[in-house]
Amino acid sequence: MTESFRIEHPTFDPATGQARFSYRLSDLSFTEELTLPAGASADAVQSESFRKLLGLTALVLGVSYFKLRAPFTIAAPDIALTEAERAFVIDVYENGLGEFYARNNLSRFGKLILETPADPVTRKPAPILPERTLLPIGGGKDSLVSVDLLTHTGVPFTPFAVNPKGPILTSVEAIGTEPVYVTRTLDAEMIRLGKEPGFYNGHVPSTAINSMIASLCALLYGYDQIVLSNERSASEGNVMFDGRETNHQYSKSLGFELLIADTLANATGGALKYFSLLRPYSEARIASLFTHGKRFDTVFSSCNRNFRLTGNDGHLWCGECPKCHFVFLIFAPFMAKDRLLAIFGKNLLAEPANEHSFRELAGLTGQKPWECVGEILEAAACFYTLTRHADWHEDAIVRAIKPDLFAQYGEEKLQLAMAECLTDSHDHHIPPALAAKVAAYAV
Repeated sequence: MTESFRIEHPTFDPATGQARFSYRLSDLSFTEELTLPAGASADAVQSESFRKLLGLTALVLGVSYFKLRAPFTIAAPDIALTEAERAFVIDVYENGLGEFYARNNLSRFGKLILETPADPVTRKPAPILPERTLLPIGGGKDSLVSVDLLTHTGVPFTPFAVNPKGPILTSVEAIGTEPVYVTRTLDAEMIRLGKEPGFYNGHVPSTAINSMIASLCALLYGYDQIVLSNERSASEGNVMFDGRETNHQYSKSLGFELLIADTLANATGGALKYFSLLRPYSEARIASLFTHGKRFDTVFSSCNRNFRLTGNDGHLWCGECPKCHFVFLIFAPFMAKDRLLAIFGKNLLAEPANEHSFRELAGLTGQKPWECVGEILEAAACFYTLTRHADWHEDAIVRAIKPDLFAQYGEEKLQLAMAECLTDSHDHHIPPALAAKVAAYAV
């Protein structure tokens, strides 16, 4: 029997705030639930835009169940799509799962079949949405820089998160603004099967998933824009596989941002905007902006150990993973050494055991890690800065890497790369008026 993946029509109960998404993978059945806050607009629940977004959300959330077997056929017989929406969904299942395919050696690019009815209405009627901002908070430095930029440019916002834990909760508490939280309950059988022989497991495009959930909240509770905090280096891929560049951060990339922004705009008649406020910036530039204030030093973390399904009760930073190493590296040129050591609890550049990981980040060995880390040349440029920095040039890893760094790149290239890291890009999707205000403040 040919395997297929079927996505049923989702349901939403405004009385309980519960949305249910059902899936069939050949003979297996799964149900996922979202619990949204009370107070949804009755008009919004009945709108064509909400029904459209609910269907698209069902399709995007489905990647978590599809990947168990990764069949070639995806069917959603009760969810009508326009041609543009079909292209969006295929992109999520192809490029959004690119790392999953690469790491499981599965060839799917250009081979997936999506079976849905046709929707001839390319643009839904526009609901009335107040001029308010929904700001996803990830618990790391990036969304907290967005908090600072929005605050200082006079743009009110509401923090948003799905299944908040650890640094997300502490960050939102430090922000001091009432958040919108959504509980996402994955089907327990899917999680169990992902650990069993005969089933695949791997990375899913979590930003795409959370963005679709945010779009439901924007419509139901009245927000006209979703502001992400994705930097320009998120567009850099990891490896070539099956004829395409695969990118761990694909759903944070500019290409995907433009695609989902167009999809959400058409679903809401242009009422809902979606863009990343940090798109003009490199990771190093974001790190430099973060150093302007200390209010989040003790509450934020980018370490993935804080975001596992089982949570983490340990230190905010493990100090051992590529995320910890990269964030430490990009802060070092801009932050006082004693402040950085206080945040991490130790000097990660003084521990020889970390050398291989730092070499990977700087492109001196192996490949770019499958993590949300910045560009290879950007990491190399930060290392170059540290070789000339009074606080860091004598640290063990800086000294160990310096000869190979200079040999591979040369000083001129590294100098130019650092200058480029600190030069803001014009390749972004930020509304012009807001972009001008942010540029005036972020100096």
